Amino acid sequence: MPKFYPMMMNLKERHCLVVGGGDVAARKIEMLVSCGAKVKVVAPEIDHSLKPLLENGSVNHLKGEYEKSQIDGVVLVIAGTDNEAVNRAVYEDASSKGVPVNVVDVPDLCSFIVPSVVERGDLLIAISTSGKSPAFSKQIRKELQKKFGPEYAEMLKLMGEVRKLVIEAEPNLDKRMKILSEIANSDILERIKGGETFSAKKVLETAVSK
Repeated sequence: MPKFYPMMMNLKERHCLVVGGGDVAARKIEMLVSCGAKVKVVAPEIDHSLKPLLENGSVNHLKGEYEKSQIDGVVLVIAGTDNEAVNRAVYEDASSKGVPVNVVDVPDLCSFIVPSVVERGDLLIAISTSGKSPAFSKQIRKELQKKFGPEYAEMLKLMGEVRKLVIEAEPNLDKRMKILSEIANSDILERIKGGETFSAKKVLETAVSK
């Protein structure tokens, strides 16, 4: 099993291909759409849960069987069919064109794998066992979901707003880093968890006045 290189990929407005339309493929499609990707799905039929995404134009359904030419112009491919021959063909075709490809639950037919994820607003925590034990990844995810509650989403949103203000107000990089570090390591997170609300301007004013 290879050692995978961890990275986050920007898929906004970029074309992706999913081969397969069952419930497994549907979950992959929904995740891609949530990241802003333009998704085309190749399958004779697709899961009913995808109907809203078809209706609002987030997903383009190419009804029928997979063809190699459907990979042209896409930046990422996922195969999730129950046909081993089709999955292998997708992997080989994508690989030959240098397009990242993932065959669901078949690590040997993947140039990338999809980690288990904990998401709290813009906070994204990815867990991977390099394909050795997806079940263990899910267990770790459950533990992290308990540790990282919704207050982390609020904190990160606040820090993003504060960062913009600091960049505008302080030209010195070292001083900016010092201010942001002090705020990130303050007790604001616990206070947000306790129900307090903060404005970015007030937080910055308090930090600078110390």
